[in-house]
Amino acid sequence: MPIRVHDTKRREKVDFTTLEPGKVSMYVCGVTVYDRCHLGHARCYLAFDLIHRWLEASGFDVDYVQNFTDIDDKIITRANELDGDWKALVDQNIEAYYEDMDALNILRADSYPRCTDYVDQMISITEDLINKKHAYVTDDGVYFHVDSAPDKYGILTGQSIDAVRSGAGGRVDGTASTKRDHKDFALWKAAKPNEPTWESPWGPGRPGWHIECTAMSLDHFDKEFDIHGGGHDLRFPHHEAEIFQGECHTGHSPVVHHWLHNGFVNIDGEKMSKSLGNFWAIRDILQHVDAMVLRFALINAHYRSPIDMNETLLKDADRNYNRVLESYVSALKACSDDSPVSLPKPDLTSEQPLVKTLGLLEKMAEGFARAMDDDFNSREAVAKVLGMAREIGKMLQSGLDDADKNAFGNYAVQLLEETAGKVLGVLPSREMALAEPEDDPRRAEIADEVEALLLQRSEARANKDWPRADAIRDELNELGVIVVDSSEGPTWDLA
Repeated sequence: MPIRVHDTKRREKVDFTTLEPGKVSMYVCGVTVYDRCHLGHARCYLAFDLIHRWLEASGFDVDYVQNFTDIDDKIITRANELDGDWKALVDQNIEAYYEDMDALNILRADSYPRCTDYVDQMISITEDLINKKHAYVTDDGVYFHVDSAPDKYGILTGQSIDAVRSGAGGRVDGTASTKRDHKDFALWKAAKPNEPTWESPWGPGRPGWHIECTAMSLDHFDKEFDIHGGGHDLRFPHHEAEIFQGECHTGHSPVVHHWLHNGFVNIDGEKMSKSLGNFWAIRDILQHVDAMVLRFALINAHYRSPIDMNETLLKDADRNYNRVLESYVSALKACSDDSPVSLPKPDLTSEQPLVKTLGLLEKMAEGFARAMDDDFNSREAVAKVLGMAREIGKMLQSGLDDADKNAFGNYAVQLLEETAGKVLGVLPSREMALAEPEDDPRRAEIADEVEALLLQRSEARANKDWPRADAIRDELNELGVIVVDSSEGPTWDLA
């Protein structure tokens, strides 16, 4: 069965195809690093983590690029509210991003470009768009002229070019503009007081928001790539602006072959918002909720569906996650030999309990794969894993003889590791699953080294030595350590 994806542009499920057989090029819009990550970020990057994991489990070689927006109105405003050092703010929040995503067991992308490293490429694309009459220069910058390519308007949202709201050009700052039309959006912003600037053919300034992703994605993937992803809110104006820029610059259509967007997170039925007082930073949630329980809660919904986060959802996730974990631990404890006897052939119609259970588990594994092939339906995949956990637990308690119990335990461990572990990303390591934290020999072995590194990291952060803090974080990652920062200081555990 081919993988099917819901393409936002085509507004339907289509067979997933790639430009190069066996390889996937995927670009996902990253965070604007003016603050710590929140629950919406967790939802987005968990969604694309599942997509990343399933594509690799399906045999694809995935080249995954996710950017950092490290210059932006919000960054400048926040830095000016603090000490004015926008670079230090950016470095601090990039380090915090890695900490939050590592805690949620989100696999690293292959590349994390920063937009400030691509200013020259953005200037070059902007010059080309001006030369092709798709952009124009004004006193306050350079704008893309939407009416120069009207056929590209509304490609992702279906909006009429005549019905678009005023100020749809991106992140509007409320200042007067000399752009020709309210639909046009900024490619380059002229310098303003107390802002970082770069030199350009149009004078000092900085890039607009939309142009950065076009520059970075085209630099990594040339003129076209397989998947572009991001949150539902990015469809317009950001991703439609990318279509204008990328296709008008390259003369190639489409630049992106599959557009994928994840759904929103609501809190107790309301949109998450600082003004409503229901803004959940990942760092704060993880002081009260186990990271794998939060992950389980967020993947127990289709990535395109909205999620209503509430206490009931978290309690259900905690209960169901621990059902899977208990089944995994029981299966591990049943393994007494790495070379078990052969299990009988699975048969759903058999009257023999072991044979029938193997048939049920085989059917559930097939259902798991079908669910993930069907637009990465993690909700249905989670249901299959919960079914597996139930059947595994029942069989291990059914009085199997030692040889069959060992063989079934090995089978069950492999099945859960391939599904709940490798794809859903919710299983701990075997050592961590079996060991009590205070008795874990690996934890005791590295405890002194970890504590020393955490002390050095705290000193580096206090001194705003972010490169050193990043290097220490990498050392901790190599040791297999997850760090969670709280108001009482950092805590750590084994990944």
